[in-house]
Amino acid sequence: MPRPRRNRRTPAIRAMVRETQLSPADFILPLFLHEDETDTPIESMPGVTRWSVESLVREAGEAFKLGIPAVVLFPKIEDALKTPDADECFNEEGLVPRAIRAIKAAHPGLCVITDVALDPYNSDGHDGLVQRNAAGELIILNDETIDILCQQAVCHARAGADIVAPSDMMDGRVAGIRSSLDDEGFIDVGIMSYTAKYASAFYGPFRGALDSAPKEGDKKTYQMDPANLQEAVREAMLDQAEGADILMVKPAGLYLDVIAKVRETSVLPVAAYQVSGEYLMLKSAAAGGWLNERAIVLESLIAIKRAGASMILTYFAKQAATWLADDKSHA
Repeated sequence: MPRPRRNRRTPAIRAMVRETQLSPADFILPLFLHEDETDTPIESMPGVTRWSVESLVREAGEAFKLGIPAVVLFPKIEDALKTPDADECFNEEGLVPRAIRAIKAAHPGLCVITDVALDPYNSDGHDGLVQRNAAGELIILNDETIDILCQQAVCHARAGADIVAPSDMMDGRVAGIRSSLDDEGFIDVGIMSYTAKYASAFYGPFRGALDSAPKEGDKKTYQMDPANLQEAVREAMLDQAEGADILMVKPAGLYLDVIAKVRETSVLPVAAYQVSGEYLMLKSAAAGGWLNERAIVLESLIAIKRAGASMILTYFAKQAATWLADDKSHA
């Protein structure tokens, strides 16, 4: 009689037949930074810190030692530097370029990814330049925003970024950024495109960490409708054609079907972002004693990889890498 349970009988047998393997090499660690010389715990994300540049370098190095191959940088920009045209985003002596140079000097083998979007720098809090139409309605300028994003991407590449990650969801920005990078000689700098970035309710803690929430309106005219799946396929096909090197789905946990669909649609690697709201839910449930943090975090990550993600952006990266190393040492 066929008995699938025979392949589940012992840890050794389960390890042999396991279909999906999780390792620290699958993780990308998001890191928050600011101009202050002191480090600040982020109230909306327990266990996550907004780092000074000096501490950021140390934290990135610790992640690298755990086998995590990449970090992605998210800056909290001082209010005095935020303007309607967001021109601080391509200041070559700004916070992010200085952080890139510091990390690459200390850890040249670590992959440094940068967020390319205007919301941390825009006094309006949107991912693009803002204007009002004749009826007084708030609109986000697509093509004018791309011009700024291209300057931002080149600025980051010049500082030493390995990959730029446009998270803005403007149409055509991958093609624009690819052309600008190539024109400036940065043909080896990759683009990790936020391909299917949904207008999700799970971003609140992140926006609190960066003080980057829109001052007016929402992001539903440029981020994707959570009800749509086929639209993600269209976005994936466009980004691949425009020159993206990696496609991203965000959020991850509630969008496993989107990850799977993008994976089967494209030949490119697929990244998935386990976002701040997902992190906070798991942390809160574990802190309340309702869930085993280690077990539920690893289960959530294996589910994201099983769905088809080649890499996972997660605030749990260091913890998960430590747990996996501990599991391996006791095998």
